[in-house]
Amino acid sequence: MTHDKPFALGIWLIALLTATATLAGPLEPVDHPHQESLRVVHEAEHDVDHAWEVYHRAALGGTVASPQLQAEIEGHLHEARMLIALAQEAAEHGNTGQVEHLIKQVRVHTTEAIQGSKESKK
Repeated sequence: MTHDKPFALGIWLIALLTATATLAGPLEPVDHPHQESLRVVHEAEHDVDHAWEVYHRAALGGTVASPQLQAEIEGHLHEARMLIALAQEAAEHGNTGQVEHLIKQVRVHTTEAIQGSKESKK
């Protein structure tokens, strides 16, 4: 019956973790004066991550049209990451106009990266 001890320990740990999570309660949303700008930047971060994923699939699959296009795509993706950092800073300072401008630029770069990643070899 040595197999019962690990099973009992597992049940006890699950019960402990469940109780701890229940006592902790729900996470309260952070009140930030510029919450909407921060949300927009966060969504744009996801768009950049998606563009990287599309690019990586194409690069690993060997379907990127050319080494030159690969370098251009990577340039767009790196530029998008840099713009996200600037947009985050602008959002934290409440500069919504700057956030909008930067996010538009991010979208241009992610769109170019995704389109380039989908371009077939000739």
